[in-house]
Amino acid sequence: MILNRNDKIALVVCSNGKNIEDDGRLQKLEDILVEIGLVPVFTKYIYKDRFGCGAKAEVRAEELMSFYKNKEIKAIFDISGGDIANEVLDYLDYDVTKRNYKPFFGYSDLTTVLNALGSQTNEVNYLYQILNIIESEEIKTSFENTFMKNEQTLFNVEWKFLQGSRIEGEVIGGNIRCFLKLVGTKYFPEVENKVLFIEGLGTSIEGLATHLAQLKQIGVFDKISGLLIGTFTKIEKEISVEELFEHIQEYVPSSLAIAKTQEVGHARDSKVLKIGEKIYIKNELI
Repeated sequence: MILNRNDKIALVVCSNGKNIEDDGRLQKLEDILVEIGLVPVFTKYIYKDRFGCGAKAEVRAEELMSFYKNKEIKAIFDISGGDIANEVLDYLDYDVTKRNYKPFFGYSDLTTVLNALGSQTNEVNYLYQILNIIESEEIKTSFENTFMKNEQTLFNVEWKFLQGSRIEGEVIGGNIRCFLKLVGTKYFPEVENKVLFIEGLGTSIEGLATHLAQLKQIGVFDKISGLLIGTFTKIEKEISVEELFEHIQEYVPSSLAIAKTQEVGHARDSKVLKIGEKIYIKNELI
């Protein structure tokens, strides 16, 4: 069980500032969290200013670190996304985050923070967007059951093998575009024998091609022990999963085990993937 009733949780914005029009959604999020027995503590730096900018990177990082240092905060949920989460990485104190470990949740652009925290501290964090719980009673209940009642609802992800029959290793990755921002930095995780997860929201077929080519060129596909594919929202509206797989096959070795899920990505009912934890999947049909 990660959370108990009356636990304080932090809501942060490490990526793009929210639009003032999001105020209603955030109020609804606060109401739901209070309803299920949690105490939400929002960052002081939620919104963009009149020029369309949010708080400076150093300020966003300091705010995040303040929540790590606060013993009353039991988990940290990022409610943002966009483009600029990687700005905060140089301002985080990873010794402090490790000594004061608490689960960090985020998705999309927060892929950069999730993998940096993993590579610098070897701790497990979570690919998930808490704002999803405002979308339906069912999603809210799944969140409550998973994180407050110790059920596995959001952790039970169904995988279908496209190639190979077994995948085992520590999970890295997230949004493919954002994960690649870490290439060449000290925050890029070790990939040897790891399991790479990739997904995308607005990624085009051409965009996926350039991302896959880059991963191939830096040797990732020759080193990882398996590839997990989440939802590619835009692409899967245009082509089938089988056609998507054919496209991916052009870049990966035929010996690499690959599994696909429709349950992790940018959908409102997306489940949770643990970044930094070992996963074991096998094809039960064999």
